[in-house]
Amino acid sequence: MQPVQPVPPRTPPADGLLTIGAFAARARLSPKALRLYDRLGLLVPAHVDAVTGYRYYLAAQTERARLVFLLRRLDMPLARIAEVVEAAGSGDGPGGEPGTGGWPEAGGLPGTGGRPGDGGGLRAAELLAAYWAEVEERLAGQRTLAHHLRDRLSGRSSELNTRFEVHTVDVPEQWLVTEKRHTLADELPVWIPASLGRLEAAARECGGTTDSPFVVYHSEVSEESDGPVECCVPVADAAAARAWAAGKARTWGAAARVEPARRLAYTRITKAQVAHPQILSAFEAVEAWMEREGLEYAGPCREIYFADWDAAGPEDPVCDVAFPITAPAPESPAAAQ
Repeated sequence: MQPVQPVPPRTPPADGLLTIGAFAARARLSPKALRLYDRLGLLVPAHVDAVTGYRYYLAAQTERARLVFLLRRLDMPLARIAEVVEAAGSGDGPGGEPGTGGWPEAGGLPGTGGRPGDGGGLRAAELLAAYWAEVEERLAGQRTLAHHLRDRLSGRSSELNTRFEVHTVDVPEQWLVTEKRHTLADELPVWIPASLGRLEAAARECGGTTDSPFVVYHSEVSEESDGPVECCVPVADAAAARAWAAGKARTWGAAARVEPARRLAYTRITKAQVAHPQILSAFEAVEAWMEREGLEYAGPCREIYFADWDAAGPEDPVCDVAFPITAPAPESPAAAQ
């Protein structure tokens, strides 16, 4: 029979150290949460007893513990929480030096300082602001999608169409540098910016851009249908555009072509509304307006990007959803008989 091993006595905490229970009460967190933060590397105890494994904390770590807790309430991923708390604890000067008042065995405590307004605090605030901007952009897109789906499910699609103001504009003939490819809807958010970036760089070799870039959908693009899709940038120098396209045609599917003068029917949408499938509501609204006005299609639909996408907020107008249009041909006397 194995002898029962005695439980090692708990070492009394040294001056300035708090037991996990006392620290949990001070930070208004549970010991379970503190053990989780330790395991994730977000809040390491000031001292762990080598014999008993008991955790001890400094009172100065309270602010960091509360910061981790609040960031988790924002549904921030753990890796990004680590970035924020590390930045918050990296301030210089009094109160911002890692290890201030730390337990010797711990080798100094990162993250016990970091006063508001110091270099570390400002960096942490920037990281939080960047994360929350992403959240708001995602929520704006989800809100738009929810409206789109609610109207469809309730049979109010016709009411939805009236929310979009449709206008017309005449666009002159343009020389374009273009890229065309077959792609599915979920690939568009990656391919379109990359393609337009290449084309805008090419435009600098072709006398510069003369109008907003746009994307032409030559056939349906969805989760199952792959277009093709053509990215287009209007340029000033036709000869330079042809020379550029000749060198890139094989590797990029590039081309230089003339876009004829057109009349467009369009509606303006925000950055949040650009996401698929809610952008389909804008296309449907323009098509419904065309039907009411007795107009016909004169070419494939397109998205015209007139704003700085990266600088725009979720509710800022960034894109015109457009269809080339023409009036129907008059009925011949013979056909009318």
